[in-house]
Amino acid sequence: MYMNKNIISAKFIERPNRFQAYIEVEGKEIMVHVPNTGRCREILIPGTEVLLREELNPTRKTGYDLIAGYKEGKLINIDSQIPNKVVEEALINKKVKLLDMYNIILREKVFGSSRFDFKLSMEPYDDSCLIPQEYFLEVKGVTYELNGLAKFPDAPTIRGARHLRELVDVKKSGRGAGVLFLIQMEEASTFTPHDEMDPDFGEALRYAYDNGVDVFAFNSKVTRDSITLHQEIEILL
Repeated sequence: MYMNKNIISAKFIERPNRFQAYIEVEGKEIMVHVPNTGRCREILIPGTEVLLREELNPTRKTGYDLIAGYKEGKLINIDSQIPNKVVEEALINKKVKLLDMYNIILREKVFGSSRFDFKLSMEPYDDSCLIPQEYFLEVKGVTYELNGLAKFPDAPTIRGARHLRELVDVKKSGRGAGVLFLIQMEEASTFTPHDEMDPDFGEALRYAYDNGVDVFAFNSKVTRDSITLHQEIEILL
């Protein structure tokens, strides 16, 4: 997907809280919004080059979103609103082979008491088909990487673990269920749950996998003004 807004470079100074950061652009220090509640500590280091997306909404307190940063020459997107858009584009373009038979793609749909990122379905449906007519998919954006190994989460997430266990309920209902980890950089070649950061999430992911929930991991092609789903990578559980 391409970003149709102005993208500029800046230098990261500090992040006093989850939603705000101070950066230097054209010799001036300004405050910007950080659209990511994760820690991103290995990316947002003082002096690091970052990318800002200009936002012209006059009601906003800040004129820019901090959407990406360079780590050892690697460009990593950190905008938490991006993964669902990238995955939706990939689903429409049939880039996820296991799911390419689904022709109806709906966002933010409820199953029971849970809301998942996508509900996929087939119409018309062939009763002789061996795959479920409906499929619920949850998407997780990944920004943490070390030596080609991507991990999620980079901060504890009770909600994330709950979603995985709820996907098992979807599977037991006869529907399809999956979680897709979108690594928001190109260089990652392997994915694993970040057990050191959140052991409960790792346990929930293995529980989901053992109960038939599909687990996908893809890296991304990232440029200054675009990000697209790239290659499926190895998963270590």
